[in-house]
Order: sequence, then structure tokens, then C-alpha cells
Amino acid sequence: MNARSPAPGGLALVEALVNTLDLASGADRLDTPEGRAAFGLTEEELAETRELREALRVTCLAHAGHPPHREVTPLGELLARAPLLVTVDAADGSAGLTPADPAPLRSRVAAAVAEALAAGTWLRLKACELPECHWAYYDRSPAGRGRWCDMQVCGARAKMRAYRARKG
Repeated sequence: MNARSPAPGGLALVEALVNTLDLASGADRLDTPEGRAAFGLTEEELAETRELREALRVTCLAHAGHPPHREVTPLGELLARAPLLVTVDAADGSAGLTPADPAPLRSRVAAAVAEALAAGTWLRLKACELPECHWAYYDRSPAGRGRWCDMQVCGARAKMRAYRARKG
């Protein structure tokens, strides 16, 4: 949907997961074998994955200062079921968090969120303010006040709507 470059580090996984659903058309990449394979998912994991995706979208909306698009299980509850392990590199002493079981997508997302928290990038993963979009994007603006996934598409639509509302 947008021309922005992917989010850094593990946030690219989170961004990609949120963006598997096109709200405007209803097309869901998780409905296809290729779409599921990109995340290492089986059909049996779809309901859980969709629940996680929408909780992530609500969190991205909150990062941008917008209300939830619908009622969801809170992300914290979902990620609490994904234990992480502290790993320490013997060579240089660097530490990190990794999934206790890297197979489930929920565990990989939890590790990505933890990594982003440590890096200070978590709050920059946002969702577009347009209700028919809500596409996830990484806000690289200097002030961190991005509002749309793509200024040329969603930004232009929002500004045109505001203009028409003022003139009409």
C-alpha cells in the first residue's frame, strides 16, 4: 500500500504481519498458502494469527494517537503467552531476548517487540489514520508525527476530504 521502506530490525516482521490484510478490499494474504508460508504458518494457526494481527494494528493505531478500529484481545495478554529467554554471547557479552520456542509466530513477534523496546523504535511503528487503510508503517519523520502510510495516497485523500468539508 505504501512506498515507505520497511521498519528496522524485527519490526519488519510486525509491520508485514499487520499489512497482510487490506481493509479497503478485504483481501487477506493469510488466505493463501504463499501468504501463510511467508510467516511459517499452518491453516490451524490462522485464527490465533489474525487475533494477534488485529491486536498489533490496535497498538500501532495507539502509537499514532488513534482509537482502536475494533475490540481486540489486548496485545500484552497475547504476548504474555510467548516466553522469551535472555541470551548472552560468550564472545562479547552482548545480551538479547529470543523466543523460548522460535516456531510460533507469537514468540517471534514478542521478541521483535522486546528488541524494538530496547532500541527505542517501538513507538514509531504506527498505523495510518484513514479508517479504510490502517496500514502499518514505520514513522521516520524527525518529529515522529507521521499520520499516513503514504502521503501521496492516504495523505492526499485526507487533505482533500478536509478541504471539501471546509468548502462544502
